[in-house]
Amino acid sequence: MGEIPADLFIYIIIAVVLVIWLRNTLGTRHGDEKTRPNPYAQDNSKQKTASAVSTPLAQASDDTVQDPTAFFTFENESAKSGIEEIAKKDRFFEARNFTQNAKDAFSIIVEAFAEGDKETLSDLLSPSVYKAFAGAIDAREKAGERVETEIHAVLKADVVDAGVKGNMAQITFRIFAEETMVTYDADGEIIAGHPDHITEMADLWTFGRDIKSKDPTWTVLATDDGEVEPVKTPIPDAS
Repeated sequence: MGEIPADLFIYIIIAVVLVIWLRNTLGTRHGDEKTRPNPYAQDNSKQKTASAVSTPLAQASDDTVQDPTAFFTFENESAKSGIEEIAKKDRFFEARNFTQNAKDAFSIIVEAFAEGDKETLSDLLSPSVYKAFAGAIDAREKAGERVETEIHAVLKADVVDAGVKGNMAQITFRIFAEETMVTYDADGEIIAGHPDHITEMADLWTFGRDIKSKDPTWTVLATDDGEVEPVKTPIPDAS
């Protein structure tokens, strides 16, 4: 066998160095890596079902920060005191991720309502709120109307009210979001909204949980138009 040409030998050395550099820089997969948690995933791997959507509001009791109010923004001092009360009385309450989880649930609920996805809504909404949402979906379908909604961003969620009433912990957020919404009639004509128009919305949503329950999941207890926007997804006022 002849000698390896000098230029080929140099290329081999460069290739080996590159492989070593890449392994050191990117690492290798060994099966123990942590995957990024998906707030929409559920144990049975079904995508975007009611149980899956309820997980953003299922809290864990691993919050090590002494001041639970540090993870919220408030419109008033009484709301701040209400969060402190919930943290004392609800052993499952985790303040750290609650606001982000509420934002996630808001997006899922609004888009599920537009899609007429009752299965998703059923586990995220309290019975009375679900009844209002399901009724609105039925009325829309009976009229032959169709709604397309896309939540582009949930900008912020400020706590308006909070506290424990009886056994029920409740937190009311004023949720600011940007969405595109279009409503079509039975003939496919646009009767509200525009596919290229972004609407800024500010709704009042109340989340709640029975603190005596072993189920840590929070559901929506009430929805209300915090401000009247000319064009937005027609979420029912419900409680």
